[in-house]
Amino acid sequence: MIFTETKLKGAYILDIKRLEDERGFFGRAYCQKEFEEHGLNTNLVQANVSFNHKKGTLRGMHMQLAPHAETKLVRCTRGAIYDVIVDLRPESETYTQWIGVELTADNYRMLYVPEGFAHGYLTLEDNSDVMYQVTAFYAAGAERGHRWNDPAFNIAWPLEPQIISEKDQQHPLLADIPTKASV
Repeated sequence: MIFTETKLKGAYILDIKRLEDERGFFGRAYCQKEFEEHGLNTNLVQANVSFNHKKGTLRGMHMQLAPHAETKLVRCTRGAIYDVIVDLRPESETYTQWIGVELTADNYRMLYVPEGFAHGYLTLEDNSDVMYQVTAFYAAGAERGHRWNDPAFNIAWPLEPQIISEKDQQHPLLADIPTKASV
């Protein structure tokens, strides 16, 4: 596997190292040993799939608070998405900074999202599937969301979202949250 650390410490773009021949290719999509060598969380306890009918569907920005904070390993298995993470670790040098990565079924790229980051994505094609593995079980009481268009983040989405759930539209702005510790 090829691990590329992003400008947001602890967040990685992961590419499959392909062993190609006339049949196609073989590559490793997860290796506990390689993750440990990079200091990454290997305690994957749940796998989730999200299907999206239409291009322009936005989901996010989601996270869970401690003690249910989760690390995510995200991959698009059909179609294409623009995957975005925002660093919401109050002590981080990159607090409120974001990155976006195009994940497609064709590029096999993954995004490693550490605890303390909000995560969301925008579909770039109809009928896009997203699979993500997480290191904590879902806990409804720990679920938090942040507005996808919050000026505190100033995310440059590649196209205008067409479909956003009512719940995601109602997430608060960072400025409306009493303290950084309550993100």
